[in-house]
Amino acid sequence: MSSAGTLQRVLLVHNAYQQRGGEDAVVESELALLRQHGHEVQTYFRHNDEVRGQSPAGLALQAVWSRSTVQDLSSQIQRDRPDVIHVHNTLPLVSPAVFWVAHRHRIPVVMTLHNFRLLCPQAMLLREGRVCEDCVGRSPWPAVVHGCYRGSRAQTAVVSAMLGVHRALGTWQRRVSRYIALNEFARQKYIEGGLPAERIVLKPNFVDLPRPPELERSGVLFVGRLSEEKGVRTLIEAAQALPPGLRVTVVGDGPLRPLVEAHPRLRYLGPQAAEAVQAQMAAAQLLLVPSIWFENFPRTIVEAFACGLPVIASRLGALPELVEPGFTGDLVEPGNGQALAACIQRHLAHAGALAEMGRQARRHYELHWSASRNYETLIRIYESLDVA
Repeated sequence: MSSAGTLQRVLLVHNAYQQRGGEDAVVESELALLRQHGHEVQTYFRHNDEVRGQSPAGLALQAVWSRSTVQDLSSQIQRDRPDVIHVHNTLPLVSPAVFWVAHRHRIPVVMTLHNFRLLCPQAMLLREGRVCEDCVGRSPWPAVVHGCYRGSRAQTAVVSAMLGVHRALGTWQRRVSRYIALNEFARQKYIEGGLPAERIVLKPNFVDLPRPPELERSGVLFVGRLSEEKGVRTLIEAAQALPPGLRVTVVGDGPLRPLVEAHPRLRYLGPQAAEAVQAQMAAAQLLLVPSIWFENFPRTIVEAFACGLPVIASRLGALPELVEPGFTGDLVEPGNGQALAACIQRHLAHAGALAEMGRQARRHYELHWSASRNYETLIRIYESLDVA
């Protein structure tokens, strides 16, 4: 018998984003992982590029209930007969109709909770640069008032309507066989927001990277979207406080790119391919994750640990679960650039201890976040499913 066992056929469902991000990469990695272990993996993928040209009213209706999803998925299920359906993102083109189609065909369905969308229309529990939980466990009306989704009250109202309609229909309570949370902090937040605790299990993100070569390391690195929630302004404040000869290398793109490009203490490389990012990680001494929102499970931390790179992260949300001070990195107060700069200098002054943290980071990755460990966890989840 192959490692696929009795769960041979898997259907992955995902609505890809216009700007590719970590969530899209996770979907691709899980697809490859399942195929490597002998599964017949089919996909139902939509892309947000399809949004262009659609009327706002039509797109709003589709976000709540997509007729094309019902028709297309019904035909695909009848043709491919999947044993399990694994859903990632549904907004806006797939819609939660996918869960009702799965139920109609008596197929168990699991959903990975990559962000806080089911609790917060904006998905990040962040407003005006600060953590906001006004909509957790209650009506998302405050998000509409503040126009939290893309700065638009109209677009926020669409997402809020999707959430409200499917709360009323019982979709989240009764039509999802199992939810995957990426860490315990997020799991507890989803429970607080009303998802059934007995249906939420834990499975982290993963990467599949070989042990990096032993190289002479130097410098500090930031990899990620150049946006407010990623703590880019904190990064700039920290860079300004560092000694003149120490520059932070920055990889990524986003709305705050002009600020990064213009700063003399930042060495901006722009967006890079995965291999180039990993090469930077294998050569650096520290990775910075100064986020000001409840990061769910940044792949950059997994990649850094796989590359033997310690991480300095914000003491916020799930990040203290991922980074252990003195063992795989350190934690600092979110939004405090001076504290971040002091932490960087403290660790760079002890290169031997920093190198040992890098070795511990790689060992932690091998024990908890490797591809083989992730596959074992994923299959246990699939085998536990029943029809919601």
